[in-house]
Amino acid sequence: MATSTVTKVRPLGDRLVIKPKVREEVTKSGIVLPDTAKEKPQEGTVIAVGPGLLTDEGKRVPLDVETGQTVLYAKYAGTEVKLDDEDYLILKAADVLAILQ
Repeated sequence: MATSTVTKVRPLGDRLVIKPKVREEVTKSGIVLPDTAKEKPQEGTVIAVGPGLLTDEGKRVPLDVETGQTVLYAKYAGTEVKLDDEDYLILKAADVLAILQ
């Protein structure tokens, strides 16, 4: 994680920037599966957090997730982006299923 990338991306509203956890898929027999055969990751580290959801009254509702936490998120949630040759995911806070301790 490059510090310069974090300063380049600032999510809006209730959105988060996630660095998906990369897993090398190896079968029990030792065959490494290519990226096209792997399942999409559902775990990642929060890189940046938006200011929160804006209510109809104009108040901000802070998010439960903080930068640096590891989270589980919905399988096909968010938008994949590539910055500085690194893959990131921008998703809404509602797509976060759990915070891993």
